[in-house]
Amino acid sequence: MTNHLMNLRHVPDDEADEIRELFEAHDVPYYETPPSRWGISMGGFWVHDDDEARRARELLENYQRERWQRQREIYEQDLAAGRTGGIWYRLRQKPVKTIAACLAILVILALSIAPFLSL
Repeated sequence: MTNHLMNLRHVPDDEADEIRELFEAHDVPYYETPPSRWGISMGGFWVHDDDEARRARELLENYQRERWQRQREIYEQDLAAGRTGGIWYRLRQKPVKTIAACLAILVILALSIAPFLSL
């Protein structure tokens, strides 16, 4: 029976490449289905054997934990260096775009709740 190991929807290319390398380095016999262009099918990594699926899932769990730590460190470094941040960072970097997005959110919110306020 086939075992779905990981959904590939919204997975960055570098992460998918690293997972392919991980499976190939550990001789995991996997196959891959690509996600559809319109988001209907999810795509993913698959294996046929249940034992291989358990081994592959352990490898994926370790990889995901290490990747999360790496990405968190990069984010912390960028935050300390002032290359990324929250709303105030975005407001300083791109004020017009940020204010336009905030206004659009307020307009959508107002249009969404207006019918309930008039009851």
